[in-house]
Amino acid sequence: MTDRIADITPRTYARTAGLGYLMIIVCGIFAEFFARGSLIVPGDAVATAGNIAASEQLFRIGIAGDLIMLLSDVVLAWALYAIFKPVHASLAMLAAFLRLVHAAVYGANLLNLFMVLRLLSGANELGGFDAGHLQSLVSLFLNGHSTGYLIGLVFFGLHCAVLGYLIYRSGYIPRILGILLLFAAFGYLVDCFAQVLMPNYQAVQSIFMLIVFVPAFIGELSLSLWLLLAGGKKPEFMAGLDSTELTD
Repeated sequence: MTDRIADITPRTYARTAGLGYLMIIVCGIFAEFFARGSLIVPGDAVATAGNIAASEQLFRIGIAGDLIMLLSDVVLAWALYAIFKPVHASLAMLAAFLRLVHAAVYGANLLNLFMVLRLLSGANELGGFDAGHLQSLVSLFLNGHSTGYLIGLVFFGLHCAVLGYLIYRSGYIPRILGILLLFAAFGYLVDCFAQVLMPNYQAVQSIFMLIVFVPAFIGELSLSLWLLLAGGKKPEFMAGLDSTELTD
């Protein structure tokens, strides 16, 4: 088994990481902005519950996208560790650990979405609740999902900071990608703590979304495409990974 792992080429690690990143971006945007975003009406529990009940399949497809994203996160953490272990083994492990913690928090947070489906299922144990109560509970669990997402982003922001530093130091991945990830990490962390500390966050949410989304989207998409199309081809990349025992 270890011989087979050792035979994995740097190009394979790069393609695996690039594909994993791309899957996360596509599934994440679809689940959050198209599936749930088209159904949730901010501040209107009645309309939101009605939309989800009427388009339950779309809501479920969004959850399936989240699960694919989580699986991709685990594979990506492994591939990124292999790629950046030659740069700094301890920091590469920290980056992988932070990404896995983020995935674990996000996975547990999906329970909120499954509870929404349960509340709208008409199950026998819900007979004591009237429609208004059920709609309020749906809104409560959706808000809980948003809060869980926020907690996960703290770990993801730290992951991006460590990964950005590793990219900048690597010498075999364009430094601009590392700089973009460092900006993204800063945006994630500032936005997370702003939501915790600012009672009037909703009034400035659009500004923070711009600060976070633009560098994060550009940086992560650029990195995924570079890993898919160019990763593992440069001699420096090949030499870096080949110089490290990946069976430790």
